Amino acid sequence: MSQSNTKARLYKIIFEADTPAGKRFDIGLLLAILMSIVVVMLESITEVKDQYYTEIKTIEWILTIGFTLEYLLRIWTSENKKSYILSFFGLIDLFAILPTYLETFLVGATAFSVLRAARLLRVFRVLKLVRFMGEARVLVSALKASMSKITVFLTFVLISCTIIGSMMYVLEGPESGFTSIPRGIYWAVVTLTTVGYGDISPATPLGQLCAMVLMILGYGVIAVPTGLVTADMMRKPTPVKPKCDHCNADVLSTESSFCHKCGKEISPN
Repeated sequence: MSQSNTKARLYKIIFEADTPAGKRFDIGLLLAILMSIVVVMLESITEVKDQYYTEIKTIEWILTIGFTLEYLLRIWTSENKKSYILSFFGLIDLFAILPTYLETFLVGATAFSVLRAARLLRVFRVLKLVRFMGEARVLVSALKASMSKITVFLTFVLISCTIIGSMMYVLEGPESGFTSIPRGIYWAVVTLTTVGYGDISPATPLGQLCAMVLMILGYGVIAVPTGLVTADMMRKPTPVKPKCDHCNADVLSTESSFCHKCGKEISPN
């Protein structure tokens, strides 16, 4: 097998998931990503790291070498290598393998260990599998259709939080923890989203009344956007009415053979 044929075959396996080999490669890569995430999580636990340091480092190096080979193969098989290297996933692939090598050559450079978090972004590779689900296109279409409505709603929510947060600063004051307007807006957002940390709470009756109104309004933060997206998902596309080829009038019935306006015969589609 020539080098060009090998390159083309590897490209289909690595970048495309329409073939059985491509699907197996994606599944294997996903399992390696999940294992890498687990290793990163375990390494952050001091007790586990101290007891299983050698095992963790061994698995980490095996995965890093595997991800490095995958990264180099992607560069080699890409028609536009620069485009892949500078792409979103290309940069993620690079940042996912850099920390292990940097710690080897730069002893004590613990600050670079934070780059390991980029490896978690590899899980977005699973999004390639949504191409096999037609429902994903419906969801994306519904989100796009309702985006303007959701934007208007969120704008109203932000304005409401700003107004109520400013009111609470005036009504409650520093005695209740509302030391500034941004602090009041922070409380409004926390209350509206029903998180309720409890670090700030109103003490006056009027302030508590505003808090009650904001809590009730908070249920709409979840209900309204969900309802908007669901409505767009359930909405069926409006059928396009056929038109007469001669006068461009709308055909009243798909079973009509002649136009009701000009009387000309309607051409079958």
